[in-house]
Parts: sequence; C-alpha cells; structure tokens
Amino acid sequence: MASVTATTDWHDWHLPYDDDTSPLSRRLRLIQRHINDWLDQRPDSSLRVVRVCAGQGHDLIGALAPRSDADRVRAELIEYDPRNVAAARMAISAARLDGITATQADAGDFAPYRTAVPADLVVLAGVLGNISDADARATIDALPRLCASDATVIWTRTRRHPDLTPAIRGWFATAGFTEEAFHAPSDMLFSVGVHSFHGQPQQAPPNGRIFTFTA
Repeated sequence: MASVTATTDWHDWHLPYDDDTSPLSRRLRLIQRHINDWLDQRPDSSLRVVRVCAGQGHDLIGALAPRSDADRVRAELIEYDPRNVAAARMAISAARLDGITATQADAGDFAPYRTAVPADLVVLAGVLGNISDADARATIDALPRLCASDATVIWTRTRRHPDLTPAIRGWFATAGFTEEAFHAPSDMLFSVGVHSFHGQPQQAPPNGRIFTFTA
C-alpha cells in the first residue's frame, strides 16, 4: 500500500488469503497465472519486476517460489505498512528468493522506484480501486516512466458501480499499451487486466506524487 487518507488495516486485509474460495484468493490465482505466463514468454536471462503497493507479496513470491528459473528475476516490492514488509521479507527468505527485495516506502511517490525501474513487469494489483479516479488516470499516465520497452503491466480493479474499468482500459491504450487479457468473472466484482507497453519509455523523476490511497 501507499500512504493513506483513511484507516484501513492493510495487514488484516490479507486474512481472506487463508480461504482458497475467497474472491481475493481467486484474484490472486489469476495474477499468479499471468506472472507465470509472462515468465514463460520471456527467455531473457535477467528481468526486472516492480510490485506497486506490494502488501505481503503473495502474488509475486507465490509465483516465483516453485520456479527453477526464479533467479532470473530481480524484483522490488514497495510497501508502506511495516508489518506487511516484515511478512514479505519472511516469505522471501523462506522461499530463498535472493533476487527479491521488500522495501518499506510510499509507492505513491516516484522516489522509491529509483533503483527498480525501468521494469519489464509492473504488478499494479490492489491499487487502481483504492485511489481516486483522477489518480487512477494519473497512475496509468505515469507508467511509461516505470516501464522498459515491451514491458507488461498486470492490474486489478473492482467493477462495483460506477464501473471504471472501461475508462481504465481506454487510458491504457492512450498511454501506449495494448490489452493482452481482461478478466471480469460474472460471479465476482473484481477484474484483472494485462497490458503490454509499446510506447516510448520515459525517464522517471527523482520524486513527485503519483497517487494517494483513499481506502
């Protein structure tokens, strides 16, 4: 998560992961599937990943832990809540994923991305539904400053009324991205999107606001 304007307990927010049938667990499996698909499609010997508002890192750590080629990945998990950072670091250590670093920082500012970008994969799950609509667009517009050429972005957003996902998909197109997948389960309100970047990467500024959590 990033700095917030409300009092959500982002550590307890992870508890539904303990239930394999929960919407959060179902969403997690979709994200992990796309992370694995992306890795299978990228033969590069070295890949950079950034996880925005990483929480406890379930998606990326869970996808990489069983893979024999996980050492190809250098990843930065950026998370504001110190309890989540501690949990992520424990999981990283347990899985022996030496290429992953969990950093306690405000993911809503450019500053912590200095050593993490340009990234080949940006995981933006749990972000676009917890910020204002204006910040959602600003975040998508900022992605060329985080992405390497041909990068992939995996994102999520609730479709609770009013459903912003049609606008989000349009904003990705405007920012130089092509949609590779979009999941909108009929029995759930979450959505998962995958977009590939075909625009021109831009230099990330040393600092500056991208978004602020409102949830």
